[in-house]
Amino acid sequence: MRAIACVDMAWGIGLKGQMLFDLPGDLAYFARMTRGKTLVMGRKTLESLPGGRPLKDRTNIILTRDPGFSVPGVLVARSVEELEGLTASIPPDDVMVIGGQDIYTLLIDRCDAAYITRVYATSPADRFFPNLDKRPGWQIARCGREQEENGLRYAFCEYERIE
Repeated sequence: MRAIACVDMAWGIGLKGQMLFDLPGDLAYFARMTRGKTLVMGRKTLESLPGGRPLKDRTNIILTRDPGFSVPGVLVARSVEELEGLTASIPPDDVMVIGGQDIYTLLIDRCDAAYITRVYATSPADRFFPNLDKRPGWQIARCGREQEENGLRYAFCEYERIE
């Protein structure tokens, strides 16, 4: 599995159910990196997507403890073991964890890599991605060139798990 997220300098990812930044370049990067893949997300992340609907051109898996949860067009896993069963036949590079905080925390050490858009700013946040700069077993592999959009500087970085 691989994770993908846009984070601020404090590893914040969201506030009150919304993303922290409006960066069309990051959204295009997300689309490019996830199209045709299997996405793993929590219920709240699904609800935050446009119309609360699954993303097109991708298999969407919702990881939730809610026994009655059902949405057309998504697969539901109610445990990590059930998720592993649903993704067992999919190449690990084709399974992308897209949030939110609880799902990232639960699955990050099952991921081999993380695609992180690092925004060089700090914004009020109530949801966070695990800090890979301080997390044992993770290291930064590369960062792309710095870009600027909507007054914000950012770079696409890749972290890899080394343990």
